[in-house]
Amino acid sequence: MIKHVIPYLASLILFLIVTGIGIGLAQSLPVGTTALEDNYRRDQLLGKLDSSISFSVRPLNNKALSKSNIYASDSTFSSNNRDTGNDLHLELLPINWQHQVTSGYPYGWNDGSMIPNVGYQTQLSVGIYAEYKFLSIQLRPEFVYAQNQYYLGFDGKTKPSWDVWYSYYNNIDMPEHFGDGPYTKLFPGQSSIRVNYGALSAGLSTENIWWGPGIRNSLLMSNTAPGFLHATLNTTRPIRTNIGSFEGQFIAGKLNGSGLAPTKQGIVNHYDEYYVPKPDTWRYISGLTMAWQPKWLPGLSVGFAQSFIVNRSDQGSGIADYLSLPFIGYTSHYNEEDREDTGTDEQLRKRDAYVSFFGRWVMPKGNAEIYVEYGRNDLPWDNRDFVVEMENSRAYTVGFRKLLPFNRARQEFWQIGLEATQTEKSRTLQVREGNTWYIHPVVRHGYTHRGQLLGAGIGPGSNVQAVYVSWLRGVKQIGIQAERLVHLNDFYYSASQDIRGNWVDLGFSALTEWDYKHFVFNAKVHYAHSYNYQYEVIPHPDQAQDPDKYWWSFTPADKNQFQLSIGAMYRF
Repeated sequence: MIKHVIPYLASLILFLIVTGIGIGLAQSLPVGTTALEDNYRRDQLLGKLDSSISFSVRPLNNKALSKSNIYASDSTFSSNNRDTGNDLHLELLPINWQHQVTSGYPYGWNDGSMIPNVGYQTQLSVGIYAEYKFLSIQLRPEFVYAQNQYYLGFDGKTKPSWDVWYSYYNNIDMPEHFGDGPYTKLFPGQSSIRVNYGALSAGLSTENIWWGPGIRNSLLMSNTAPGFLHATLNTTRPIRTNIGSFEGQFIAGKLNGSGLAPTKQGIVNHYDEYYVPKPDTWRYISGLTMAWQPKWLPGLSVGFAQSFIVNRSDQGSGIADYLSLPFIGYTSHYNEEDREDTGTDEQLRKRDAYVSFFGRWVMPKGNAEIYVEYGRNDLPWDNRDFVVEMENSRAYTVGFRKLLPFNRARQEFWQIGLEATQTEKSRTLQVREGNTWYIHPVVRHGYTHRGQLLGAGIGPGSNVQAVYVSWLRGVKQIGIQAERLVHLNDFYYSASQDIRGNWVDLGFSALTEWDYKHFVFNAKVHYAHSYNYQYEVIPHPDQAQDPDKYWWSFTPADKNQFQLSIGAMYRF
């Protein structure tokens, strides 16, 4: 792949430099673009950007943002490219180079093709955009190198604990280690070929997708995993009607596995006999999302997202087996007539299916936003069941952000915000069965692509609460963040009766983003203290003789984690 992609890309870049043909007109801003993407979202809170953009269907397009150059979100940067007025438009895309050093154990999400890594890791992306009339091509591959050092993962000590651990990780493709030794990969990255007409775009893409209003977590689609190959039909800007504005996207794609075991094999007392290799097959994914901003309620957007994954070997041949139809096929509850006459129930049980409903309210007068996403991986029997047990099989994200004027003359603000996400099972698991989010007993790679999650990066059965404060001036930002991350509580409650042992990280970060002419720099320092790392508690030696006295006198099995991230973007 490398020998084919690099010469082609190099020749296009050379052609662009020689000809100097100008700026593209329908380019998209990759999900998670450093500083710039969130700066557009903050502009909306300040009343500088159309409030009908929901920020729940991304990547964003410059048609929606009304920018001739989508990378010029700030007034300090102007492109050297020039528009010739011809039908053909070419543009060099920014060079983005990220570096990361992690100690202790892997941390982080929403970093695309990067992997959970200990040691040094780097990601480099550069590309070219071309547009001729209604046809656009974006080539933006991503190169990743990771030192991928060994670290101590799960060590359950006992055979029963390993049995329960494998009952989870045999049904999701989330390896602790991405092979032995250094990891090197070239991905297609944020690339696409599209046909564009008015507010619609259709084509093939490997771009990352984000569905839902969350800033740090999205239940169905995020940029935690590398982008996957998919056909897409989507809006490029809100479509205005008599009842309000609409945005949406339909996808059909291909997901690949990592080909790796959940943990290293051949280690004494790690009970490899519980490992069940996953099927050697790719998975089909189909998804649909829509967002609506009612005409009568400016700033409020509501919508839904849904998706399903099925092993290619289990997929049917009918139209419904390929299309994500609104709210059809998202429950395991079907009547006997369906089961006996059509086999519908058996076929749908082979799907790993999800649905979510979301809302976001932008308040420009208050320079604030509030948002929520509620999702389920098993729809209710009926409306009564939904009302009585809304918490069954659910996950959610809630968030709030407000900008406070600090120096209006210099357009400086304080930013305060919080966001919480929960994918842990509710107490209904005690009376009714249900799968942990992103884990599935039939689609045993789970809701993943190349070993990383498509949805909320915190992981299955996990929770996070975060609060952040920062100083802002345009793209520039200096801030701090505190978070509490609970790891796979579903496994903990299945494997342990010890109330002292759930694995919780308390983390603190300091970050900055800074633009200077053609450059946008970013840096982040993160420290976390991991309580009961990998669910381990070391009891007091005398606990067996006197439990009441020594129960809380255990030896902490804690661990510290440190991560430094730095990067730079150069805009041509």
